[in-house]
Amino acid sequence: MKKINKFFYGIANVFDKIIITPVTKLILKITNFIKDNSKGIERFLNNQQTLIVLSLIFAFIVFAIVERNSNIIINNSAEILYDKVVNAEYNEEAYVIEGLPETVDVTLIGKRANLYLAKQFSSNLQISADLRDLEPGKHRVSLKTNRGLSGVDYKIDPSTATIVVYEKVSETREVDYDVLHKDKLNTKLVINNIDLSRNDCIIKGAEYKLATVATVKALVDINNINNPKEGTINLKDVPLIAYDASGNTVDVEIVPAKVDANIEIKSPSKTVPVEVVPKGELAFGKSIASIETNVPTVTIYGDEDILESLESVPVEIDVTKLAENKEYNLNIPKPSGVRDMSVKTINIKLTVSDVTTKEFTEVQIKSINYDSSKYRVQAASEADSSVTVIVKGSADVLEQIQKEDIYATIDLSGYEEGEYEVEVKVTGKDLKATYESKTKTVKIRIRPAS
Repeated sequence: MKKINKFFYGIANVFDKIIITPVTKLILKITNFIKDNSKGIERFLNNQQTLIVLSLIFAFIVFAIVERNSNIIINNSAEILYDKVVNAEYNEEAYVIEGLPETVDVTLIGKRANLYLAKQFSSNLQISADLRDLEPGKHRVSLKTNRGLSGVDYKIDPSTATIVVYEKVSETREVDYDVLHKDKLNTKLVINNIDLSRNDCIIKGAEYKLATVATVKALVDINNINNPKEGTINLKDVPLIAYDASGNTVDVEIVPAKVDANIEIKSPSKTVPVEVVPKGELAFGKSIASIETNVPTVTIYGDEDILESLESVPVEIDVTKLAENKEYNLNIPKPSGVRDMSVKTINIKLTVSDVTTKEFTEVQIKSINYDSSKYRVQAASEADSSVTVIVKGSADVLEQIQKEDIYATIDLSGYEEGEYEVEVKVTGKDLKATYESKTKTVKIRIRPAS
């Protein structure tokens, strides 16, 4: 213990002689010097030239510090490269990868000169993810760069990703088509048929995704047809898109990704008469003597099945309480399903005269809106098989009407086997006259057809 105490005591003496004692003596000397020369130091510091010199010295020190820090900032700048594509290395024929970002941002850190060169060669910078040794399942992988330039630190954001590896399966599906921008087609033209170069395709992807694919469609875009006109047009590279049951796109691989389409364009048309239909009741004692139009017929354009069902284009005119001649200038309403018409407006001249009455007896009743293969309709009596119809109109109009131009009907929609009393409705070919049955209802029997 004596030797240890002696050892530490010796060390303390060394510190005392070399550091403590000399520093203490220096401080005492400085203190005594300031005390003895306080007035002189005060005069020195208050001297204008002294203050100028000291200010210059302090300014130089501050400048040196700022200059040093600015050099540090300049030599450690950063640049960001946005949306750099991520390249995945794996067997694309056997596997499907989900969760890997398509692009990342890369921050470059280094000297300005190096950053300038790095940006010039940024097109050669590659971001990759090596997935070649991964089995199906969930994995966390790192993204790497090819580090194009030394002296620059590359920071990837995000630098890691959680991915799922699926085995790739395939199925064969039928290909349908949809027409885009159909409204851009000339109103007198219709697409009659589209013939695709392939009627099926192969979809590839994760099994759970293929199960969500409800349909695969070729999207035929009218905007891609230059000056559409009547005839057959070949449209190449029509893309195929997979959709689920809700109409949302499904990200699967489609082979082939595009097909060709032969588009048959027609301009179906039909010329039909314009039928003026009076609505309402004229003034008491008045009837329509004549209806003249400047447009007796109109050519309509549309799908062939729509045109086939149309026999005329009706134009309604309001004749409520009309007591004198009147002229109408109207727009011709376009029937449902018709895309265009050759004439859009019509002028109608209506002549009014005094009403006369004429009766037509034994107008046979026709049953409508029932299944004739299932039921047979019989009048309950001879009197229930026909009606007397009162026709009102001008004398000239009534003179032209024949019994064959008058229709008496009973509507049996919804009726089944049994006996019923049903309402009789009468109409006529000439709409300038009005028609009324003396008998409002008739009795009928509905029996099985066999």
